[in-house]
Amino acid sequence: MFGPRKVPSVGLSTILLGLALSNARPALADQPQTTPPGPAPAAKRPNVSPRLQSTAPVAAVPEAIHNPTRKQAPRRIHQRPWGVFNRDGGAPAGFGPVARFGIDRSAEDWSYLRDPGLSDDVFDPLKFMPLTSDKSVYLTLSLDERLRNWYETRPFLGQTKPNDSGRFTNRTTAGADLHLGPFFHVYGELINGDAAGWAYYGYNQTYRKTLDVQQAYAEATLPVDDAKVGAKVGRFEFFDAPNYLIYGRETPNIPLSWNGVQAYVFWPRVRLDVFDLVQTNTNPTDMFADTENYKARLFGAYESWAVPDFHFLGQPGHVFLDFFYLGYDYGGSKAPIATAEKTASGTTHRDNIGTRVWGKVGPIEFSLGGVYQGGQFTYAKSTRSRAVDAYAINTIIGYRAAALRFNPFFAVQADLYSGGNYNRTSGSIGTYIAPYYPQTGYLDTTTYIAPSNLIDVGPRVELRPTDNTALIVKVPFFWRASTNDAVYGASQIYDFRGKYAGGYVGVDPQIELAYRITRHLTWTNDFARFLVSDALAHAGGQNGTYYQSTLDFRF
Repeated sequence: MFGPRKVPSVGLSTILLGLALSNARPALADQPQTTPPGPAPAAKRPNVSPRLQSTAPVAAVPEAIHNPTRKQAPRRIHQRPWGVFNRDGGAPAGFGPVARFGIDRSAEDWSYLRDPGLSDDVFDPLKFMPLTSDKSVYLTLSLDERLRNWYETRPFLGQTKPNDSGRFTNRTTAGADLHLGPFFHVYGELINGDAAGWAYYGYNQTYRKTLDVQQAYAEATLPVDDAKVGAKVGRFEFFDAPNYLIYGRETPNIPLSWNGVQAYVFWPRVRLDVFDLVQTNTNPTDMFADTENYKARLFGAYESWAVPDFHFLGQPGHVFLDFFYLGYDYGGSKAPIATAEKTASGTTHRDNIGTRVWGKVGPIEFSLGGVYQGGQFTYAKSTRSRAVDAYAINTIIGYRAAALRFNPFFAVQADLYSGGNYNRTSGSIGTYIAPYYPQTGYLDTTTYIAPSNLIDVGPRVELRPTDNTALIVKVPFFWRASTNDAVYGASQIYDFRGKYAGGYVGVDPQIELAYRITRHLTWTNDFARFLVSDALAHAGGQNGTYYQSTLDFRF
């Protein structure tokens, strides 16, 4: 654990928040999808932002109700031209959701600002900076300043000390996107992260990072007949996988980034993506010292088919049918397997073959996914290995009552992650592992529970009281899939073995409330109260309270 350090970017945060508040014109209501096609004259177009999207557009079922299309509102939707795959906030395109701002800032497109009449924001001059007279070469700048703090009474079921912990992190990412004509661009992004607090724990390279390169890549996209063919080469963030498998490591301060190549083809209703990547090694503490971690590799292919549009119960529907193969190679804290007494370290290779069908059938929104996980585990300092035979099933289905006040969404989420037997020293390993950080908002915002040897079932309710607020409530109940396997947390295996014989782990009510103060500034609050089962309490588990506050400024 590193000692506390001065947080150098708080002064920058103060300046940026002042700029954001000086531009604090609350967003007006979005126009429904029935808006006549084609942009209105620039002088008459209202100054609005997309409907607030919190965890919903990156959860299993993206929420895009009343979000206008790019054609209807070019100033509000900054997706690149991916056709039907721009639905649901752009998540189906495989580059992360993009509305006004993207999870990955390099996925945004601000080229509409060639028309100065469409500019309506104090930061617009930084979003389109023409470098040639015909404006075919231009630069887009971006910045994300995130302040986050936590309070926890009994971290990780009481197994991590100290109790009553308060943590604070500050992260700055600054990007520059140089467009050299319509088919080629180069993107670079710097990151700096710091952490402090009182009675804190667990700070490492995922929380603290001296100024370094988060992304640096070149991308070319060319039209070929009715398709768009493209490739990215360099260091970049990766989102082309179900978010319950891989996401961007959002709870810690430093997101995941990868090094390698990603190539893709978009047809009108089918897309294909292939990739071979190694994780960025963020362990070096010196400035601009990050390298590549060749022991952590991600490779595979992803295919998505947009089923022809239809209507159900008088409402439009669209569905995506996905097939994928994801290969993992990794070691370290994410690779050990549980044994009867402690853990066995080593490295593992996992082959994930899966499918997912998801989308909207009238008022019904759903995601149904399944993954078979094969591969092998090799013990450390040994050539002895064991095969992997694991699986996962991920489902969420709900009803959106769009005609009711607050546009409520009522859903049930259920997941099954296979478990193994820690008493076995030979034969196949049945414990499913998702090593590269699935989205925390999907399963457990506290990260106390990881997607291994787990069954979870619970309701989920989403409300949009206003266009600037979002409220999400979920109450998952957790069980061990196998009582002969351990309880797993983020990058750890709990030491309850031999003391805990039950299957029921506990319940984790979670509430998220997000408020968009301005189009650039959002405040999100996450609250959870983890209540362990009686059996787990007798084995040493403890109830805990978790609160997380995030203030995020973007331009």
